[in-house]
Amino acid sequence: MKVFMIGGTGLLGSEGAKELVARGHDVSSIALPPVPEGAQLPPEMKLTLGNFMEMSDAELKKQMKGCEGFVFAAGVDERMEGPAPIYDMFKKFNITPLERLLRIAKECGVKRAVVCGSYFTYFAKIWPKLHLTRWHPYIRSRADQEEMALSFADENFSVAVLELPYIFGAQPGRKPVWVFLVEQIRGMRGATMYPRGGTTMVTVKQVGQAIASALERNAGGNAYPIGYENLTWVKFLKIVHKHMGVPDKRIVTIPRFLYVMGVRKIMKAQRAAGNEPGLDMVRFADLQCAELYIDKSLGCDPLGVMPDDIDAAIGESIRLSIDILDGKADAIGMKGE
Repeated sequence: MKVFMIGGTGLLGSEGAKELVARGHDVSSIALPPVPEGAQLPPEMKLTLGNFMEMSDAELKKQMKGCEGFVFAAGVDERMEGPAPIYDMFKKFNITPLERLLRIAKECGVKRAVVCGSYFTYFAKIWPKLHLTRWHPYIRSRADQEEMALSFADENFSVAVLELPYIFGAQPGRKPVWVFLVEQIRGMRGATMYPRGGTTMVTVKQVGQAIASALERNAGGNAYPIGYENLTWVKFLKIVHKHMGVPDKRIVTIPRFLYVMGVRKIMKAQRAAGNEPGLDMVRFADLQCAELYIDKSLGCDPLGVMPDDIDAAIGESIRLSIDILDGKADAIGMKGE
């Protein structure tokens, strides 16, 4: 299969490209410069550096010519904040360009598409009483993105949305999401304080497998909740502590109200700076203090995702985060365009 990808130099896109190439597929990609220093990209991938959002339909059609598969592994996540309404920024990077790309893909005769989405969409669907799409602009944008993407599916065009959780594994030269966590833990003297609850997680290698298998196996329009390892925050933090070199540091489970007090200060600072966050962190306590678990049978098993070493993958993320904070490694951050 000839596959066109947006975001082939990113953490997820590059791993998806590696897996696709290993399975015998041809991969081409448009990605934003610069390429992260030290990133291990598959040499077989044909790479065009540039901003696809600035390209004409004709230029994109040229890239998709003869392709059977399309992967969208780009966009921005919940870390983005900016002037209200922040939803408009998420729409700009995650919804509007994808809608255009899916339209062009169908016009070019592409038969299969995979979109990297968020597991918050899954929980918004199964826990409607939390009204997650009402209170959190980012979650609303991901739900709208998923609905829009699946609307393109028909008997001649399959669309799979991967509802991805927290992902571990590092790409040299790219800033991990987990830098903030290392900073938090370093700033807590004596003990790491965290709420009760937990989350599902995967390694980046497993995401690559899910991307490739969804392209190969999916029929029609489907969302796949992706989760392989379900860990409490306490078990997760013990692994993080180990890789930070502080295995004996205590972990204190704090009540929900203390967590809310802490995030109120963060939100106050954001408002003072004139910014709106993608997540209302006070109301996000409903998720942060819950067990955000996903059974493998819902997504990983149907897509043939294999076991992997989550401990080692967490270690890669944490060690690179430490090196960046200590000035031992340079890395580029998240960019929308």
